[in-house]
Order: sequence, then structure tokens, then C-alpha cells
Amino acid sequence: MSRNTIFLTCSIVLNLLLFHSWYFHGEWEQSWTKSATAEAEFVASISCSGHGRAFLDGSIVDGKPVCECNACYGGSHCSVFLPECIADADSGDPMFLEPFWLKHAASSTIVVPGWHRMSYEFNDDSLISKELDAQIRKLHAVIGNAVTDGRFIIFGVGATQLLHAAVQALSTTNHPSSPSRVVASTPYYPIYKEQTEFFNSEDYKFEGDTSLCNNNNGCKGNFIELVTSPNNPDGQLKKAVLQGPSAKTIHDFAYYWPHYTPIPALADENLMIFTLSKLTGHGEADLDEAVHQRMLTYMNLSTYGVARETQLRVLKLLKVAVENEGKEMFNFGYQTMRNRWRKLSKTMSLSKWFSIQELETQFCSFSERVRGATPAYAWLKCEREEDKDCNAVLHSVNITGRHGSLFGAESRFVRLSLVKSDDDFDLLLKRMGTLVSQENNNDGINKIMTHTNEFIGTDKCTG
Repeated sequence: MSRNTIFLTCSIVLNLLLFHSWYFHGEWEQSWTKSATAEAEFVASISCSGHGRAFLDGSIVDGKPVCECNACYGGSHCSVFLPECIADADSGDPMFLEPFWLKHAASSTIVVPGWHRMSYEFNDDSLISKELDAQIRKLHAVIGNAVTDGRFIIFGVGATQLLHAAVQALSTTNHPSSPSRVVASTPYYPIYKEQTEFFNSEDYKFEGDTSLCNNNNGCKGNFIELVTSPNNPDGQLKKAVLQGPSAKTIHDFAYYWPHYTPIPALADENLMIFTLSKLTGHGEADLDEAVHQRMLTYMNLSTYGVARETQLRVLKLLKVAVENEGKEMFNFGYQTMRNRWRKLSKTMSLSKWFSIQELETQFCSFSERVRGATPAYAWLKCEREEDKDCNAVLHSVNITGRHGSLFGAESRFVRLSLVKSDDDFDLLLKRMGTLVSQENNNDGINKIMTHTNEFIGTDKCTG
């Protein structure tokens, strides 16, 4: 046998041995993740000065991902502050939890191959993973905010979809000539009115404030009452107003998490809607339980379930959320929201021009102590009689909130979001401080002028 033949034979044997080692020890199977990991870590390493982020699905310039800057920042690395920009306190985009997820990047990261669950359904013909169903139930058990035993769980692509599914499911038993009357207590979440009117169904109509058709006003017909607790926009814990066989209730618990409110008791209602976006800060994933089959039919006809990649991501996030009995994530969220509420409250306490809602302290079963509310929104009121449009007053210092009239309230109210990024909140606080400073400076000038006029008048009378 020639020397070359010997070398070739040894090379083949060596390669076979390496293949055997890689395959049976997992190295071969895991190698396909390396390029995906390297790509993700490269994008995460791009510096955006703490005022933005680069993303795998973001814009590409010269073959590289570029920074997407927070509002009021610009430049290639988001290092340039834009002083004339608007402090946007309109949307409820829950970015305040981003620092928590940056800290937990490793434990919350998933890699999704192209062949991941390509089928429409899981092996049991369902549209929700059994493991995700179990994790949702575990989450509520850890937090102690909802009863899940013996309940159906439906997973949707957004609270808007689930709300409409619930309204539609509860109204289908009514006669077309007598549509259900959808009501909510003012101030109410605007989407209740907007969505009901948009679909313009013969089965249900938006009626307005619950108080217009309570049990004492002799209103007839079937009612669907939407109850938000804590309420959006004012953070109050709410209960259903309407009672009796003709009244059905949808309980919107989007903010019933320790970030935003004490948890005084387990919610145990027939139909409850919770949302992942306000739990972890990640949008477009919600869960609810109740008029199961009708809602499930609606979900099947509208989207045929939620993308498997979304379910996988949610499962991963929920596992991180309940680590150490949920203490780390919920304490981070609570501390962040408490600090924001305290800072804004301190600023507002110096003002007679503006006021914000007062919220009671309550015992929280999750933290096992009495604590104050830490609401997602400030329900701001312009107290001066001449300020009919409070949002216009805020625009004078480049602040935009959500107009009170959208919530069925007076225009002298504005909802200010407290859940956005640190940059957004810091700018909002600074601009509100400017308004309060102007108020106090003007009051000081007026007092000096008043005293001066008094002295002049006295001189004239005595002289």
C-alpha cells in the first residue's frame, strides 16, 4: 500500500470519527445556530448612545444595520438631542421594561429555525401549545391575580381582537331587531367605542356611559358592560355597575399586574382579558377566558390562531417572568413605575393649575404589604376655568397627550402615558416642570403687583 493511500485512509477515518463525535455529542446538531447567534450579537453590540437600538429587521445602510433612535434623539448613533421635539405622552407603548430584558438577554433569547412548527395546528389539533397554556396558568398562580382552575384559555394576537371577539360572542344570542347595548363607565378606553362603531354590526351598538342606562333609569334591552380594572385612563379599580339576567360583563384586566396596582384579590369573573404587552412590555399577545366556543370560532375565522413563533417567544418570556416567584421582574416594574409616579406627583403638588388623580393605598397579596398604586397613566386636569382644551395648553410646551374627550370625558382632561422609555418620561417630566415653574413665577409677579397697587391706593387715600 502506497504512502498516499495510507494518508487518504487515515484522513477518511479521522473525519468519520469527528463526525461521530459531533453528531452524538450534540456539537453537529448545534452548529447551525452559530451564525444566527453571531448575527444577533453583532446587531446588539451596535452602540446607539443609550438613546436607541439597532435591530435584526431594521434598516440597512452600507450592508450594516443602523440605529433606530428614540423620540427626540438623532444622529447616526442617536447622540444628538433634538430640543424642539414633542414630548410624546400619548401612546401606551410599555417600553419602561426594556432595561429588565436587556439585563436578561441570555435567558429570554430564542432561536427559531425555518422549519419550526410549519403546520397550522399542534399535534392535538389545537391552536395553542399545551406548554404555553400551562405556563399562563402558572403565571396567574404565582401573581395571585386570577383564578384559572376549570377555565378555558384563548390566546389572541391583540387585546383589540379579543375585545371584539368577546363582544361578538356575548351578543350572538340576541334578536337582530334588539341589538346588545355596549356600555362603559366614563372615562373609558376609547377603543371600546371606536371598535364597536367601526364594525357597525346589527348585533350590538355602542350606547355610551353606563350611568345613562343603569338599573334605576328604566333602560330596556340587553347590555354588555366593559369594565376596565385598573381603569384606563385613571387607574381606579372598577367593578361592574349593571346587574341582572340582561347584563353581561367583559372584565378588561390589561393592567391588573403588580407593576401598576396593588393586587387585593384573585379576579374570578366569567370573562376576563389579560394582555402580555402590559405584563412584559412585549406587544401583540393576549390571553383571556370565557364564552369559549363562540370566541374560539371568531378567532378561527379571523386569524386561525396565533403564529407559532409568537407562542414560542411568549412561552420563553413567561418562564423568565415567573423565575424566583416573579419577584425580580415585578419588583423592577413596580420600582420603576413608583419612582415615576412619585416624581410626577411631587411636580404636580406645586401646582394649582394642574391636578392628577388620587389613588388609594391597598393591601397587595403579591407583595404582602400595603402599598400605593403606580398607574400606567396620569389623568391630568386643567383646573383653570378658561382652559377648556387642556391638550392645547400642553402643546404650548411641546407635550402631547391623549385628549380627554376620547374617553367620554371633558376636554379639560388629558391622559399622559407613564409607561414609555426613560427618555420619554424624563422629557415629559421636564416639560411639565417648565409649566409649573411658569405658573409659580407668574403668581409671584401678580402678588408683587397686587401689593404695589395696594400701597399706591393707600397713599392716595391718606394724602
